[in-house]
Amino acid sequence: MKNCKERFKMKNVLILGANGQIVRIVEKRLIEEQTDTQLTLYLRNSQRLSDLASDRVKVIEGDANDLDKLKEAMQGQDIVFMGFVDHDKENTPTKNVIEAMNDAGVKRILSSNILGIYDEVPGEFGRWNKEMVSSGLEAAIKADKLLANSGLDYTTLRFPWLNDRDEVKYDITHKNEEYKGVSGSRQSMADVVVRMIKDPEFANNDSIGIADVDTQGEDRPVY
Repeated sequence: MKNCKERFKMKNVLILGANGQIVRIVEKRLIEEQTDTQLTLYLRNSQRLSDLASDRVKVIEGDANDLDKLKEAMQGQDIVFMGFVDHDKENTPTKNVIEAMNDAGVKRILSSNILGIYDEVPGEFGRWNKEMVSSGLEAAIKADKLLANSGLDYTTLRFPWLNDRDEVKYDITHKNEEYKGVSGSRQSMADVVVRMIKDPEFANNDSIGIADVDTQGEDRPVY
């Protein structure tokens, strides 16, 4: 049997891009619901989250393009959540995160991405979505491939077009499946992340699409 110290060991979670809308919901829920988590919030302007600093929450000012700072923040972490989509043409943020994780011996990563990176969105909405995301699609595709080939325990989260509905309602599809739905609430996206931090085996080494299945068949986002 594990001793008390082992059973109640804190789970260290590094959140990159820590001031995003979905990410703020994740942070609030982790603070309130998962008292076994220790959060490191990494963002460009630390003052934006200074009110969250506590004995369980460390706020660091940094950029994902700064490899040395990222390596410093990565020390001692158990899980990394990239709360932003890597649209950089060189995928420098994703490459830096992978290098920093390997350097620190951290294995589990949850990475935000967009729907449509496998041409998995059908119909008129799929056509429209591809047109709308065209400027960042190539980088998003490459970011997913980098993680899939990194040797890390990764999950790519393919988010739909988002709304601020006060609901948690979603279905999950997998990499080789047709994407179901066009939109979903930010609360729903946050719920999936919180679920994976609680159970890191959930959706491990997978790419999941998340949306409200009731929006399936719509030609445009549902707000």
